[in-house]
Amino acid sequence: MIAINQFSFRPTTIPNPKPISSIPRFYCPLVDFNLIFAPKPKRRRVYSLLWVDESGRMDFIRKLSRGCLGHNSKMDKKVEVESVSGGVDVFDAAATAAGSKMQPDHLVIMVNGIIGSAADWRFAAEQFVRQLPDKLIVHRSECNPSRLTFDGVDLMGERLAEEVNDVVRRWHGVRKISFVAHSLGGLVARYAIGRLHECSTRTGSASDPGNCLRQGANVATQHLDQFCEARIAGLEPMNFVTFATPHLGSRGHKQLPLLCGLPFLEKSASQTAHWIAGRSGKHLFLTDNDDGRPPLLLRMVNDVDDLHFMSALRSFKRRVAYANANYDHVVGWRTSSIRRQDELPTANLLLNDTKYPHIVHIEKGNSEEVASKLSSAVGTQVINLEEEMIRGLNQVSWERIDVSFHKSRQRYVAHNTIQVKSYWLNSDGADVVQHMIDNFLL
Repeated sequence: MIAINQFSFRPTTIPNPKPISSIPRFYCPLVDFNLIFAPKPKRRRVYSLLWVDESGRMDFIRKLSRGCLGHNSKMDKKVEVESVSGGVDVFDAAATAAGSKMQPDHLVIMVNGIIGSAADWRFAAEQFVRQLPDKLIVHRSECNPSRLTFDGVDLMGERLAEEVNDVVRRWHGVRKISFVAHSLGGLVARYAIGRLHECSTRTGSASDPGNCLRQGANVATQHLDQFCEARIAGLEPMNFVTFATPHLGSRGHKQLPLLCGLPFLEKSASQTAHWIAGRSGKHLFLTDNDDGRPPLLLRMVNDVDDLHFMSALRSFKRRVAYANANYDHVVGWRTSSIRRQDELPTANLLLNDTKYPHIVHIEKGNSEEVASKLSSAVGTQVINLEEEMIRGLNQVSWERIDVSFHKSRQRYVAHNTIQVKSYWLNSDGADVVQHMIDNFLL
């Protein structure tokens, strides 16, 4: 199936669940594979080519080898890919068509990591839409591509927040929102939701979960009480998922495995990171000192002025951290799983799941565990920056999913394999993406 669509973003007030394009679309059957042409951003008339079969796996060579035997086109699910200003929308054409009874109401924002682009999440986005066509609309962000990822977490976060607001205005039918981010993109997403967090008031009971009693309300008349209901960009927050994100920065011992844990290299990296990665390098190594304030990552474990970092995180129904247990040369296990060294799972705790062969450990967080971790941390002799960030982030519960590509030939690129950045090079991470989809809260 060939879908060619050039979409120029113009916000509209017409309540249509799907953007309207004035450019006609052309469809025709094609033997044995689908082609989807999508214009790349930056206003260039250049088209990217996506090879997709009905199972959602980009496996062109295998399909081409079948020759001209053909297949039943009714088995295909038509996934639309529209390049818009600032990113790429991925959705099911039939589900979002006007008059459809089951229109998606859940928006998923996918954020790339350092020196990345919207293409990094191509595989995962298409798997989402193919498996949940009437539930989700996926937006692959591209407001922070390539060298723009050196601009700093704060500036990138502001750009992402603006892009999310634009997407929400464009898709009028969505009611829920989730974030899926890779590497540095996880920090950018945490900053953006702090900016996008808002409270809407509604009447309810104090016993309702997620309600926060407004100051000065009359407790004696609970049926008339007004509560603060957290929203992200005006939508109900559902899942906040990160893949190999350096939540604690890259400053600590072995937090940047590429340096082999050598103290003199780690010290030198802290002093020179900004030469390579600009302001983002300063933020990652906690060497920024804007106007005498603490490092940005340290400030992001609390609400600061009009940036509600922790309130925004707390508002999500689920917070999930996928972490590479080994062979990730860019982001260490501790920083991506938000743990202390003695909290990392030992070998005898590792799983052996045939459905998800690279998922080796799952830790389900809950409020009781959060309270115990906070209380056990009190009284430690020295509170360094890393410990302070762990305590701050542990104010909310996290699901920690540990991943290992130890037996994979793609283990040396584990940082990209965990998200299937390129199916040709990182296909072994497909089970990790599938695990995320299977456990996604809709």
